[in-house]
Parts: sequence; C-alpha cells; structure tokens
Amino acid sequence: MSLTVEQLVELVQAPALSASGAVPLVGVASLDEAKVGEVSFLGNLKYEDQLKTTGASVVLVPERVEPWRAAEGVTLIAVPNPSASFSRVVDHFLRDARPFEAGAHATAWVAEDVVWNSDKVQVGPGAVVESGAELGDGTVIGANVTVGRGVKIGRNCLLHAQSVVREGCVLGDRVALQPNAVVGSDGFGYEFVAGRHEKVPQVGIVVLEDEVEVGANTTIDRARFGVTRIGKGTKIDNLVQIAHNCEIGEHCLITAQCGVAGSTKIGNLVTMGAQSGIAGHLKIGNQVMLAARSGVLRSLPDGGTYMGYPARPMEKEQKKMAALARVPRLLVEIRELKRKLKELSSG
Repeated sequence: MSLTVEQLVELVQAPALSASGAVPLVGVASLDEAKVGEVSFLGNLKYEDQLKTTGASVVLVPERVEPWRAAEGVTLIAVPNPSASFSRVVDHFLRDARPFEAGAHATAWVAEDVVWNSDKVQVGPGAVVESGAELGDGTVIGANVTVGRGVKIGRNCLLHAQSVVREGCVLGDRVALQPNAVVGSDGFGYEFVAGRHEKVPQVGIVVLEDEVEVGANTTIDRARFGVTRIGKGTKIDNLVQIAHNCEIGEHCLITAQCGVAGSTKIGNLVTMGAQSGIAGHLKIGNQVMLAARSGVLRSLPDGGTYMGYPARPMEKEQKKMAALARVPRLLVEIRELKRKLKELSSG
C-alpha cells in the first residue's frame, strides 16, 4: 500500500520542513541506496552530506536539520527520533507485505476446546495448538509452531516458525517470538541422590508481559514453582538463556549469548551486553548497564556501569586494564634495573 507525503506526515505525527512534489511512496531504504518513491532517514548527523546525494523522495531528519541541506526534490520531515519514526514507516509497509490470513491452515491442528476466533487469528502450516489454549485476536501462529496445553496468548502476538510455548505459560499482548525460541522449557534442576542425579520436577510457568520480544534460539525456563517472569517491553536477543524462577524487569535489553542463572531478580531498564552472565540468586538494581562479557557474581545496586570478570565498576576496571597494559614495559625496566644493580655490586 503506497503513501502520500500527507499520509506519512500523519503517520509519524511531525511536520514537513519542505515539500517537493507528490510522488507515491512505495517503500523504504537507506540514504545511500534509496530511489524515487522511497522513504529514508538520517539517524546520525555525520551522514548529513548524504542528504545532497540521496535518491529518496522523503527523508526523516532530526528537528535541528535545516531544509536547505537536502537536494532538490527531497522532502524532509522533522521528527524527534528519526530511527524510531522510520520503524513506524517500515511497519506500515511490512503489514502490507505480510497479509493476515485468518483461520487455520489445512495442515495445522487446533484442539476442539481451544478458545479463539478463527476469523481473527491466523494458524500456519503444521502448527499445533493443544487443548485448553487461548489465542487473542490478531495473533499469528507461524508454521510448525507448538502451543502447549492451557497456554494463554494475548492479542496481536507473532509467533514465528518453529517457536514453542509449553504448557501453562502466558503471553501478554503484542509479544513476538523469533524462530525456534522456546518459552517454558524445564529448568535445569537436579538433586544428587545415592550416587546419581535425580530430576527435580519443574511445575511452574513462564509469563511474558506485554510487548516482550524473544530472539531466535533463545530459551526461557519455567519456574520450579511459581513464575519465571519477563517484564513489559523487555527485548531479548538471539541465543540467550534465562533460567528458572528469574524475574526480569520492564524495558530491559538482553543481547546475544547472555545467560541469567536461576532465581535472579533484575530491575527495570537494565542493559546486558553480549555474552554477559549473572550468577544465581542475585539482585540487580534498576538501570544497571553491563558491558560485553561481564560476569556478575554479586548483587548490584541501582544505576552504574560494570565490566569485566568479576564485574566491577567500569572506571575501576578500566584503570586495572590500563595498569595491566603497562606490565610488559615494567618487566623490561625491572630487568634493566637488575642488570645495572648486578654491575654495580660486582664492580
């Protein structure tokens, strides 16, 4: 579905700084690749020179950019956050490219007692929706997805191919699972009894609150008892492991290959850099930031940026790293001092 400039202005709720023609807008692209009829954005002012050379018909720009910086024929629309506004435009075109096809595919299996409106839910090829599940309006169940017994899924969720939501788990509204994500797998719990490891039953569930997104091949374990909970708006990247009985706060960012051990509680607006790990039964405060490959072995208060293993305040860790970098030179100096001392003592 194409857009006019006027419709785009209404979509992003921002004024046009300049208007150059009425070309239908049919897609999106980067500044250096865009063509006539496409929308782009200026997310970083260091690329401002590309406004003179871009082929885009419309560019979303920061509010402080002057209209004269654009080439002739380019319409500029000033927005507070060009990247975020551009995402809304992308969503508009994606909805058109991925049409909603209500009902269950002929190869899908939906149990008779599932609560859903077949005119408002899409169930893809090979998907399985087991007994007692509930599917909210506008939800899309992708190909070969498994929805377990008694699962509750909210409105406008998107479960991509081969993702799994195991029995009893709850997904809020507008939750997205990327391919092969697993929600509600058994927690890793065993007791060593009589020389062998005996499995501890995992009878709790996982709750994903509204607008949570879970990356491909990420696993979130069900609680031993009670709930493993992921707070509203939290975004989890690919290949992440969240263990049983964890509680993750709202609007956190957990990036690739991170791991959170069992029963750890993480506050709101926490960011975990790639390959970070948090030990079990800890409490991480609000707005904590962990640099990539941080290893957290103790609870952390609100705020602060940490790095290293074990994770320490970034300023202290950077000083330690700087000191370590000087060690080879210091060793050379020590050897030279020892040589001179030997010469003096032998003379």
